[in-house]
Amino acid sequence: MEACTGRTGRRPGTSTTRTEIVSAAARAFSARGYEATSMRQVAANAGVDPALVRRFFGGKEQLFSAVVTAAFQPERAVVTLLDGPRGSLGERLAGYVLGLLGAVDQPGPVLGLVRSAATSAHAAALIRKFLANGLLGEVTGKLGVDRPELRAGLAASQLVGLVITRYAVRVDALAASGADELIAWVAPTLQRYLTGPAP
Repeated sequence: MEACTGRTGRRPGTSTTRTEIVSAAARAFSARGYEATSMRQVAANAGVDPALVRRFFGGKEQLFSAVVTAAFQPERAVVTLLDGPRGSLGERLAGYVLGLLGAVDQPGPVLGLVRSAATSAHAAALIRKFLANGLLGEVTGKLGVDRPELRAGLAASQLVGLVITRYAVRVDALAASGADELIAWVAPTLQRYLTGPAP
């Protein structure tokens, strides 16, 4: 049984509290966007004292970064993407991102994060840094290709565009298509960006 914090009656930090705060933050960022989400709201949703959220994460920027990391799972993603034939990397990347989003009518928290980036310059900078410089940047860096930063950025542009048009805007043809069909269409473009010869 967890101990009580005294006056507030809220839970102290436990082995699962950090994960619960990140989950609460993901829901808040998805529902309200980056700018409208406060550390106090996240703490209330997680049932902890705001001071604990600040102790774990520092500020909202670090909390948002933790949510992005939890959603994309970059360490697992890099291993998954690089584990297989180089010629099917685009297919694995498209499949990984569509797998994170899930069904069109019930998308995962990644959509909320991308929406936050669309409405907040600060959130956009964090997502951009994570995708282009972090996850995809690490993949292109390990491939040993020329212009790895540009290739990572181009791949990110393709993926973010797909996420927005299928899950947020819900363009009919994209929303109605199955994941396997979309992967087959998008994978060759991603593959060209990641490993194809420079123009």
